[in-house]
Amino acid sequence: MILQALYEYYQRKAADPESCIAPEGFEWKGIPFIIVIDKDGNFVRLEDTREGDGRARSPQEFLVPRGTNRAGPGAWKNAFLLWDHFGYVLGYSRTDDQKDIDLAQRQHGAFIKRLQDLPKDLKKSAAIAPILTFYEKNQEERVLLEEQFDECKKISGCNFLFRIEGQPGVITDDTEVKRYSASLAVASPNTEREEEAESGEISGVCLVTGSYGPIARTHARTPINKDTKSLVAVQRSSGYDSFGKQQAYNCPVGKAAEFAYTTALNVLLGSDHNQLRVGDSTFIYWAQKKDSVFEKNFKPFFFASSRSKDDPDKGAADAKSALLSVLSGIPPEEAGARFCILGLAPNSARISVRVWHEGPIKDFCANMRQHFDDLDILAPSFDECRMSLQYLLGSTVLDWKSENIPPNLAGNVMRSVLENIPYPATFANQCLGRVRAERNVTRVHASILKACLNRRLRISNPDDEKEMTVALDQSNMNVGYRLGRLFAVLEKIQEDANPGINATIRDRFYGAASSNPVAVFPQLMKLKNHHLSKMENQGFKVAHEKRLAEIFDGFGNDMPAHLDMDDQSRFAIGYYHQRQALFMSNRETK
Repeated sequence: MILQALYEYYQRKAADPESCIAPEGFEWKGIPFIIVIDKDGNFVRLEDTREGDGRARSPQEFLVPRGTNRAGPGAWKNAFLLWDHFGYVLGYSRTDDQKDIDLAQRQHGAFIKRLQDLPKDLKKSAAIAPILTFYEKNQEERVLLEEQFDECKKISGCNFLFRIEGQPGVITDDTEVKRYSASLAVASPNTEREEEAESGEISGVCLVTGSYGPIARTHARTPINKDTKSLVAVQRSSGYDSFGKQQAYNCPVGKAAEFAYTTALNVLLGSDHNQLRVGDSTFIYWAQKKDSVFEKNFKPFFFASSRSKDDPDKGAADAKSALLSVLSGIPPEEAGARFCILGLAPNSARISVRVWHEGPIKDFCANMRQHFDDLDILAPSFDECRMSLQYLLGSTVLDWKSENIPPNLAGNVMRSVLENIPYPATFANQCLGRVRAERNVTRVHASILKACLNRRLRISNPDDEKEMTVALDQSNMNVGYRLGRLFAVLEKIQEDANPGINATIRDRFYGAASSNPVAVFPQLMKLKNHHLSKMENQGFKVAHEKRLAEIFDGFGNDMPAHLDMDDQSRFAIGYYHQRQALFMSNRETK
């Protein structure tokens, strides 16, 4: 289904003249330097195509014949057509090691041989003949001596392309070159097994299109998270081959379909609009409908409300408006359109699929709305924005750094949101661990714990438990929730008895109180009596006594010795709810 969806995406883009997606047999490639030669094959100059400043300079992209996979001891033989890195084009080695020098010379010979094997008519053309003459005259030596070549040396695997002075565009823009490159991608299907044996090419039924034709032996690699892997890859080993089929012949995909889906995948991964990274996972998404409103508003769900140490509230207003636009509804003509999201992460052998979900846009909207409803909790007046997934995950790790997010967590949480299933247990556990480490329950922490509890309860629906509410629930008799409320009141009593205090009981006792209450609360109750005796404002004293009486009214005779993870979550939510209620009562009093 994933390959079919990517294949369909490519077909739709290829039919749109405004998409500029690479046609079959081609790819868009960043080429930092152009080698300019005259019609007699003499080197003229190097042209730097890069734009920007410093290390952030990015090369211009050109439409070139598609490169092939290069892996294994004989990979150097696979020279690209009319473009490649400096080892192939110029025979340059970045090191003085003899092995590297020999390899560069072999690569260079393979590149020249690829040119010499071109059809005779093409070799005599005004586009190719000067390049062949360039190598016959050993003009590549002049390129290596060019002063600007020092800039090329700084780029690992610097790619080069040719341009004939006086001709428009680069060499791959030539009409005859394009026609020949396209012909290489068009392979006629073999219908006889004898033809397959002679050519060494295997034909079969493509599992993506259902058509009969040549099957791709390997699939193109895709850059993801500073790594390059294939989405479909099978080790070439007789010990693991299925029914004697090696490599990608185990999962037969036609060459045309392989080109289409890998091109679509690369386009989506290279797009700022259709890809994003959360934790160790990279997500790509697309709508079946062109100019989808939902697709345009989907990214803020992940990245809005991101927190920084310098300005934690930066972008909050924009985040809220962007996310609310998703919840406010979609055009009726989009409701039934299909929407796809694919979560990927690099693995040792190939790209790992973390998330795959597709369905009508209306279902995505409904599930995202439910996600935000589950997160909804009473917020301070200064904090009203909704929270993106990146913000939620960042709040559960040290310093809010995405690299600290555990593997698989982002993908599992995303799957829970998209499929409206319980959040992973690790999500709540990570959040509780962060609360204990920071000894504080913030709005985002309380929201996560509330959402994890409520979503699980809604699906299992036990009769003796109730869902957490948005604000303080005095009718909730759960012991964990009540103890959290009690801890918040005891902290407020300490604060009122000692105005301007730097550290409260939360800084010292929160972790123990939320996990082993019987070991902590007797001591805190003794401290409470001392704090109340110091309180000069009798009105505050009476109000606190009433709150304590209301909370204790829900307890049994014995205080629990231990709270499980769910009750620790309720403790945190009860503490947060009670603190917010105390702040509200203070504002009302003033």
